[in-house]
Amino acid sequence: FKQIRYAGNPVELATKYYEDGADEIVILDITASHERRGTMVDVIERLTENVFIPICVGGGLRKVEDYTRMLKAGADKCSTNTAAIHNPQLLTDASKVVGSQAVVIGIDAKRRYVEEDKEAAKGKTIVDTDQGEVWFDCSIYGGREFTGMDAIAWAQECQDRGAGEVLLTSMDGDGTKDGYDLVLTKAINDNVDIPVIASGGVGNPQHILEAFEIADASAALAASIFHFDEYPVPVVKKFLKEKGVPIRETF
Repeated sequence: FKQIRYAGNPVELATKYYEDGADEIVILDITASHERRGTMVDVIERLTENVFIPICVGGGLRKVEDYTRMLKAGADKCSTNTAAIHNPQLLTDASKVVGSQAVVIGIDAKRRYVEEDKEAAKGKTIVDTDQGEVWFDCSIYGGREFTGMDAIAWAQECQDRGAGEVLLTSMDGDGTKDGYDLVLTKAINDNVDIPVIASGGVGNPQHILEAFEIADASAALAASIFHFDEYPVPVVKKFLKEKGVPIRETF
């Protein structure tokens, strides 16, 4: 995640989105792992004073105690990426303590084209795209490092360890506004039984519709189109309803 733009105070934004009718708020401290910082308990405590929809928080969660601390502060779910890759047992232990419904695995994945490096593709789950065969590489530290891990196999392992949801971000799509990576989203969704949240690349309501209709995502995450008032939450939800998507009416 590079070229980050300041969008405003997270507590104020979350309150606005709650009032606008958002179904869930996801707050990710995307530099916490890279900068070796802890969780933002104070932000969640202030936020949940006025926001009464599910809150998912991620960034800096390294121990089971971090999960319990965030849940006590008012969060409903905790998302982990880097720490889980370094220590997969964290997912197993956390799911036993707080329950799978509160354990979200964040996967930030990038396309790797088989033709460009056939050796690296060996043993990976290969997916066909219009641009050629690919596999998906997991990144950590907010996209600063790549692991060489197969994202599809990793999602399956996370499910087996007790994760209850996948927050899936396309590193290729993030920030482009060209739409979600539907191939990635569908590939992960087809290989796990837990909900998959599409993230990375949304530029308009049509992209969100495609995440549901083409990739079978359980939910779709958007950031900049809301942060900068390009498409307010009520506009997006009304569009989806008109297209036949079952949705909580708040507009």
